[in-house]
Amino acid sequence: MRYRQLPGTPLQVSEIGFGVWTVSTSWWGVKEESVRERLLKRALEMGINFFDTADTYGNGEGESVLTRFLKAQREKMVIATKFGYDFYHHTRQEGHEELPQDFSPKYIRFALEESLKRLATDRIDLYQLHNCRIDAIQRDDTFAELEKLKKEGKIRAFGVALGPAIAPRQAEEGRAAIEKRRVNTVQIIYNLLEQMLGEPVFAPARRLESGVLVRVPHASGLLDGTVTRETVFGKEDHRYHRVSSAERKRLWQEEGLKKVEQLGFLTEKTGRTLSQAALKFILREPSITSVFPNIYNEKLLEEFAAAPDTLDLTDTEFDRVQVLVAHNFGLAPASAG
Repeated sequence: MRYRQLPGTPLQVSEIGFGVWTVSTSWWGVKEESVRERLLKRALEMGINFFDTADTYGNGEGESVLTRFLKAQREKMVIATKFGYDFYHHTRQEGHEELPQDFSPKYIRFALEESLKRLATDRIDLYQLHNCRIDAIQRDDTFAELEKLKKEGKIRAFGVALGPAIAPRQAEEGRAAIEKRRVNTVQIIYNLLEQMLGEPVFAPARRLESGVLVRVPHASGLLDGTVTRETVFGKEDHRYHRVSSAERKRLWQEEGLKKVEQLGFLTEKTGRTLSQAALKFILREPSITSVFPNIYNEKLLEEFAAAPDTLDLTDTEFDRVQVLVAHNFGLAPASAG
């Protein structure tokens, strides 16, 4: 495993992190307690020390699961969690629609104390606004409160996680968070197939020394071999909306796999799998601090954890990928990625 510095702190975090949503929500299917325990413990053994969760994952389960299995290892871990969705006073009615958000100082302090209890710790290493919009980033009282919490030692750094899905507005949000709020990190969805938020966020992050965290690095399964043409998603799976009609299925699943078929050059005589090449593609960017692939079995965990030590992409490989992306892999009309 290789490590990079979490900006604004002395902390070294693993290039491959663990997105705890896969073992704490019903969106990905890892429900067995024994599997959750094995994955978390094995990840730490393999050098993954950066765990990204949120208070709303499983209504607190995303934090509690770390305490159940890794409490004795707290000093070896760097914990990032998120706040903003008020699941304490509201419940989801159906599907995966968003809950009301609250970024007021009073709610931030309340949510933080609840997270500290669930995590059985006295500080959060990275505290992130969860899927915030520009209005939250523009709130002076929100960031004044976060600065207070840093001075009190309750958090070591703060950032924003943009979402829930990729949207053009997030380029503005990412820039504002870095340039106006000087956040330690911005978390985005970014991968070889979905690069909308790349340079608009990378450029200010490089200039002002913020870090970028990346989730969904395998395009929701297209780049790690877990999605095939035969894959069917249940309504409980967050990817269901991408294939909820024949046209959506064509644009995302079928065209996405046609793109993947053109990436064989990334694995030929390189010793890396496509999923590892997809991670190396992201880690090539110097402003990126860590990547959170979706880990839901031991095979994927071991494959992802080994990725940093595989061959770096050559300039020729990288440029060839970008030519394909620029021309939509020769597919028309342009797909949803």
